Amino acid sequence: MGAIMKLSKGILITQDGQKISYEHTSNNHDRIIVIAHGFYNSKDASLLQKLKNNLLDEYDVFMFDFRGHGKSGGLFSWTSNECKDLKAALGYIEGKYKKTGMIAFSLGASVAINVLAREKGVDSLICVSAASDPDKIDYNFWNLDLKGDLIYTLFTLDGLKGRGFRPGAFWRKKQKPIDNIGKIIIPVCYIHGEKDWVVKPWHSKKLFEKTQTKKKIVIIKNGSHAEYLMKDSEEEFVHEIKSWLASTMLPNIMLK
Repeated sequence: MGAIMKLSKGILITQDGQKISYEHTSNNHDRIIVIAHGFYNSKDASLLQKLKNNLLDEYDVFMFDFRGHGKSGGLFSWTSNECKDLKAALGYIEGKYKKTGMIAFSLGASVAINVLAREKGVDSLICVSAASDPDKIDYNFWNLDLKGDLIYTLFTLDGLKGRGFRPGAFWRKKQKPIDNIGKIIIPVCYIHGEKDWVVKPWHSKKLFEKTQTKKKIVIIKNGSHAEYLMKDSEEEFVHEIKSWLASTMLPNIMLK
């Protein structure tokens, strides 16, 4: 694997002129997975890089930073303008691969639903801790895992890497994924932590109910929010991802 792997990095320009930083890891596959991070994360976050490494045996991987995050320019607009960032990412890989899958986290998953309700180019979608409506995120901080979440994020090298954001106007009008999910025509898998303290599991359950295509929902027992599932429930989390991708992107290959 190491002999043929190639890492490319660069900048994409969105239709409104924002600079979006990306990395494209090629391992000579004809299928690619796009990883769309969530709020306060970036493509350089340790847990998302770890997820990428779990996928490279079977897929190439494309990662990018939403505006206001990581090495991208601009300010985060709380899903109002981030659709343009994802469209730029999809435009970059368009026509290069036989199949494209997407794993999107938290508010990144909300953006993915809004984009894929109208855009083609993705064959399979996994939404992790998706918010059905950005205006109804729970933020139950009293349920935060002090040791697992706060200390990891603020006081460990792995937790600090690739984290942070630059906030923009939060009052701009936002699309609601719950209004768009019924327009999705590709298979969708929802993965949610049972004890998610930011986006409660009811968000994924509502989206699942309105999904009209092949679908699956997985609630990970005692699981936390979004990328933390990669830290606390890695084996189950990665298995569910690989199983879903195999069933929707690798015909005749199924994981037990």
